[in-house]
Amino acid sequence: MPNNVPRFVVVENTGRAARFLPLEELISTQLGQLFSGMQVVECHLFRVTRNADLEVDEDRDEDLLQALERELAQRRFGPPVRLEVASTISEQMLETLVHELDMDSHDVIEVPGLLDLSSLWQVYDAVDRPSLKDRPFVPATHPRFAEGEVPRSVFATLRDGDVLVHHPYHSFSTSVQRFIEQAAADPNVLAIKQTLYRTSGDSPIVDALVEAADAGKQVVVLVEVKARFDEQANIGWARTLERAGCHVVYGLVGLKTHCKTSLVVRQEGNQIRRYCHIGTGNYHPKTARLYEDFGMLTADPEVGADVTDLFNVLTGYSRQTAYRRLLVAPHGVRAGIVGRIEREIEHARLGGRGLVQIKVNSLVDEEVTDALYRASQAGVQVDLIIRGMCMLRPGVPGLSENIRVRSILGRFLEHSRVFRFGNNGSTEFWLGSADLMHRNLDRRVEALVQVTDPIARAELDQVISLSMSDECEAFDLRPDGTWVRRQGEIHLQEALLRRTLGASKSRTE
Repeated sequence: MPNNVPRFVVVENTGRAARFLPLEELISTQLGQLFSGMQVVECHLFRVTRNADLEVDEDRDEDLLQALERELAQRRFGPPVRLEVASTISEQMLETLVHELDMDSHDVIEVPGLLDLSSLWQVYDAVDRPSLKDRPFVPATHPRFAEGEVPRSVFATLRDGDVLVHHPYHSFSTSVQRFIEQAAADPNVLAIKQTLYRTSGDSPIVDALVEAADAGKQVVVLVEVKARFDEQANIGWARTLERAGCHVVYGLVGLKTHCKTSLVVRQEGNQIRRYCHIGTGNYHPKTARLYEDFGMLTADPEVGADVTDLFNVLTGYSRQTAYRRLLVAPHGVRAGIVGRIEREIEHARLGGRGLVQIKVNSLVDEEVTDALYRASQAGVQVDLIIRGMCMLRPGVPGLSENIRVRSILGRFLEHSRVFRFGNNGSTEFWLGSADLMHRNLDRRVEALVQVTDPIARAELDQVISLSMSDECEAFDLRPDGTWVRRQGEIHLQEALLRRTLGASKSRTE
């Protein structure tokens, strides 16, 4: 069925009742008319997922955008990798499908209900039943940016200290977006450098960068045109930015640029000051209301020097691999994480209290996993908040008794990556874009930044503690690989919502 046709036909939608008919069910009742003169023997639903990887030789293809566009035109003909079928399908028809698609039986998933549950958003949007939906929530402006009736200059705020924003609780538009927009409009800003992995279809970030270029500022934008399923949109943004006079680059050959960084260079009297943003999520105003992410805004000179060096690498002016306050993949993140785990092991062996706490989307890297096992065996307490894939098995006697693994699935997608190392009392916090996967650590440019601001560190500490205490939306991973939902009253996301709303009300009273 074409993607531009609604999945459900509205049968009834009143204040008291709502009924929807899946389009495929309607079609199945009219097969006699669609195939006139033929006998319909069987009718079954199936869905094919195809390999979406694009094969582009960056060394040989002179025009990367054109090469990508050629590949995108062929994506819908990619080899099948998964076959979803209705549980009512006949064995003979299933064998026919598997054979014709040249697939194996282990690629088949029998689905007892609807195929493609994402289409249920149509029902959600169509039905006015507030009691069945989350209460509306408007992200609050971070307190540091909300002082006084007139919004304070982002640059003046950052000169007073770092600001850690926590989306979606803190507004993206009045923090990160405002940072870029004020930079574009400020006559004292000389240059803006930005990475773009994913952004919205009507991106205010791109609009601000275009405005900056029109004003004569130097604007450098690394657009990752190989971001899966956003390739076509990013190609369009790249061309828009180029037409506006921005210097658009596509990153390093063989690597995706996944780090979320921006740099503003500003003339202030007789000196040049650098302002930076480093985040865990994309510069995407819409997903910033749905995904949980952190972003650090700072005028710290060391971070500014590091981000400047990173952009020099990304634009081909440098091959630097060592940084002051950043860990950068593919050369530095795995080594930096494992090295700090080993430091906790050494502290524990010397009688100290080792502590490792990590919050990421996935953990499938063997080297990091083995280091965490060694840490557990040395007596280090290891707390892992892993929303998705986790290859580590906690609680195994003699291997991982000191490891706890928790997954939180709530209203907002837990998307941030945060690392905490006890360091014998001199705690280190890091945040950034990298998950603990081969693709992130070996085939992408990722950046983690060390958080040194006391208020920001206290915020990260509280979020990690609340995450490990959640009893409503958290699941514990058991030694046998099964997940068990926790029972209780502590609710991470609700607690953060209440805290944010409370802080916002106290400022307006």
